[in-house]
Amino acid sequence: MEQRILGRTGRTVSTVGLGTWQLGADWGAVSEDEALAVLDASAEAGVTFFDTADVYGDGRSEAIIGRFRAANPDLPLTVATKMGRRAEQLPENYVLQNFRDWTDRSRRNLGVDRLDLVQLHCPPTPVFHSDEVFDALDTLVDDGAIANYGVSVEEADQALAAIARPRTATVQIILNAFRLKPLDRVLPAAIEAGVGIIARVPLASGLLTARYSADTEFAADDHRTFNRHGEAFDVGETFAGVDYADGVRAARELAALAPDAATPAQAAIAWVAQQSGVSSVIPGARSVAQAQANAAAGSLGPLPEAYLQRVAELYDVNFRATVHDRW
Repeated sequence: MEQRILGRTGRTVSTVGLGTWQLGADWGAVSEDEALAVLDASAEAGVTFFDTADVYGDGRSEAIIGRFRAANPDLPLTVATKMGRRAEQLPENYVLQNFRDWTDRSRRNLGVDRLDLVQLHCPPTPVFHSDEVFDALDTLVDDGAIANYGVSVEEADQALAAIARPRTATVQIILNAFRLKPLDRVLPAAIEAGVGIIARVPLASGLLTARYSADTEFAADDHRTFNRHGEAFDVGETFAGVDYADGVRAARELAALAPDAATPAQAAIAWVAQQSGVSSVIPGARSVAQAQANAAAGSLGPLPEAYLQRVAELYDVNFRATVHDRW
């Protein structure tokens, strides 16, 4: 698989990585053996970048990755985690002592002395404009607790504020065929600044697999059930914030234009990976087969022009009015 430089970290990572929210069992039950099998299959397929967070399964995802990494010390892995969602979402909670506590816990979970990359986990907007916050992150780097830091954002303006900070290594943002706003300003700014872009929710919570219908039901403990209207966190994280029925219809139209050698999901992942400025795209996987199929998307050639044009058309007709200015 193609490898790219992950922004200011200087590390080389796979174009297609692995998001591991689901390994915390926050998308329904996933056993530890199943989770380890997904990690193993991803690594065998050439994935060298895992993304996790301290709140995925209350640390379960981190701990499983830590066990996998300890059992495979020779694999050239980069593991990114996130912090900040263990406390009430108030700007005053984003202080050095909390950062130390949160990163110490993540280091224990992951079994490392120094974290490869720590991202602020979609904090309140004022955090992105606080010199004290970024000074505290600089202190963690200087102390050797973390090698690099970045941010995970909900909004394009938050990303732009972070990119302007001189030591921000990466920005993680939602980017998929139903969420095109980052193409306008965020990706160009990141390229100019040398900041890596980690693209999350590439399948719009599964919509872009084209496997769902208007009648599909999800488990009660799946965020696609309990957060469909933003009851638990930002609604943009579930189905990328688009209307579910509109997403089902648009995904089927786009799937019809996928290359013969690719599934609709692979084409959707490849579309993200092929955007200029993207360092790595991080689809999730709950099975070995999903992990292998997602990784294979990193080897697809350029997508047909008809597919690219239809992405833009479907977005303009179905989604631009409701999602573009919101995030």
